[in-house]
Amino acid sequence: MSLFTTTYDVIVVGGGHAGSEAAAGSANMGARTLLITMNLQNIAQMSCNPAMGGIAKGQIVREIDALGGYSGIVTDKTAIQFKMLNKSKGPAMWSPRAQSDRMQFAECWRTMLEQTENLDFYQDSVNGLIFDGNKIIGVKTALGLEIKAKTVILTAGTFLNGLIHIGEKTFGGGRAGEGASTGITEDLVEKGFESGRMKTGTPPRVDGRSLDYSKMTEQPGDEKTEKFSYSPTTSALKKQRSCYLTYTNQRTHDLLKEGFDRSPMFNGRIKSTGPRYCPSVEDKVNRFAEKDRHQIFVEPEGWTTVEIYVNGFSTSLPEDIQDKAIRSIAGFENVKFFRYGYAIEYDYFPPTQLTHSLETKLIENLFFAGQINGTTGYEEAASQGLMAGINAALKVQNKESFILKRSEAYIGVLIDDLITKGTEEPYRMFTSRAEYRTLLRQDNADLRLTPRSYELGLASQERMDRVVEKKEKTEKTIQFIKNLSVTKEEINPILEKKNLAVVNQSMKLYKIAARPQLNFKDLLTIEKLKEYTLNNNIDQEIIEQVEIHLKYSGYIAKEKNNADKLNRLENVPIPSTFDYTKVKSLSYEAREKLTKIKPTSISQASRISGVSPSDVSVLLVYMGR
Repeated sequence: MSLFTTTYDVIVVGGGHAGSEAAAGSANMGARTLLITMNLQNIAQMSCNPAMGGIAKGQIVREIDALGGYSGIVTDKTAIQFKMLNKSKGPAMWSPRAQSDRMQFAECWRTMLEQTENLDFYQDSVNGLIFDGNKIIGVKTALGLEIKAKTVILTAGTFLNGLIHIGEKTFGGGRAGEGASTGITEDLVEKGFESGRMKTGTPPRVDGRSLDYSKMTEQPGDEKTEKFSYSPTTSALKKQRSCYLTYTNQRTHDLLKEGFDRSPMFNGRIKSTGPRYCPSVEDKVNRFAEKDRHQIFVEPEGWTTVEIYVNGFSTSLPEDIQDKAIRSIAGFENVKFFRYGYAIEYDYFPPTQLTHSLETKLIENLFFAGQINGTTGYEEAASQGLMAGINAALKVQNKESFILKRSEAYIGVLIDDLITKGTEEPYRMFTSRAEYRTLLRQDNADLRLTPRSYELGLASQERMDRVVEKKEKTEKTIQFIKNLSVTKEEINPILEKKNLAVVNQSMKLYKIAARPQLNFKDLLTIEKLKEYTLNNNIDQEIIEQVEIHLKYSGYIAKEKNNADKLNRLENVPIPSTFDYTKVKSLSYEAREKLTKIKPTSISQASRISGVSPSDVSVLLVYMGR
């Protein structure tokens, strides 16, 4: 099968987290897919920190897994530490996070992709796009090949006209040691696309043998580890590597300030916007001048390597300043550098130019995913890649797009935020961005999304059977607890042990179990409950579901009711040809924004910045409601 004569169903440009999930997604949907990347050795490279998950990001990885993506499986297979963050808060906030072995992570991804049917690989740089009117029909490479495709997914990461900054030095590149990608932005701008520039940065990597860990605080993983994937092919960690915590100090800040006049951040050479929630260390010192110290997390890059990632010290200051300043941190006095930190500027395309399927509005069959859409983070990129891969394959198969609502997934929130509100700074997911976070928990991503994935043909029968079993066992256990009466002799010893108010008569266990201070484990001394869990093989996963229901069913029901109300607005479509300029009762700003974004439903229109409730009422009248 020759590249010169084949027309692929899907070409994925770029082999980062978005590109890898896009290629896997479209190939597993049955589309003949080609992944083109500048260097096949760097597929799914962790360009920044060696970790997956975290606040809201962990939920996204679980959702990717539930939909049939690979990120969760790869993370489980290559993890060196696991933590469930926010465990002291309610379950809507619990977020899994894992440190990974950087080299194993990329190797595992490549192996899984190579074992994926319908997927071909080609190493080259794409420097042009081939159009037929307002449709894309292929790509041009640096070696001069023209490869034809029915759909194209661009996942260029930080490579589009990438520019690396270290102190007063500036050079082209998409990542340290790798060249930038040119030509794509220019082709798109010529077609009428609006583009912008964003900035991100990375900290130094150092030699762990040169650090004094006795001056730092050890940060071990959870005693009882969990995992990301719902697949039985992965297991929770048995052994882990610790991270360490130390701090900058006033001396560090003074030394950093010595380089501010040579900092590209402050002397005007970097004009683009960086990530608000992951600022460089010089930015932190400048913006939070009242703070006399900042946290530095010392994170190992793998099981056997001595390379250390200095999380919290992202910087583009000159090398001599980085060297001096880092030595003033406790434990870093005799540090040896593997590589210095740097900042990178790159092109992105404001995501209001996309539809919910991540297809561009201007060019048919062209999809964008990842940092090209203004996001930051592996997890955000991977989820967009998977959705773009699924939708490109569906487009080729002449099937309806696969869209997730805000009430169905964090992925739905992410994509809706991007295409409805756009972003002028690197977008990062937080639990606070989701209105329905009690529904969108990390523990129920399989219940929410595997049935949808199964309908698409992505999730296996085995995955679906496990979800059905989990749902049935959870419901039966809740019913058992609702029907089970306990005597005061059975329950009071448990309540007294917890210093809780005792009961005067027999009552249903369901009422007592809802008390926030009690957990399921406390109740297992009740013989009938203990017997039920053993006889019905009720594992920890089911117990967690039951416990969340017992304690939060009121909140969950309320949120579901709110989501149902909003979804009714979601079902009021707006024709793509609707002319807002003729609706004089709309505010000027609403007309302008609605014309630009072209929302597909009343619900989406209501979320556009500048569209007021009265504007929504006007639209409802026009749509016959």
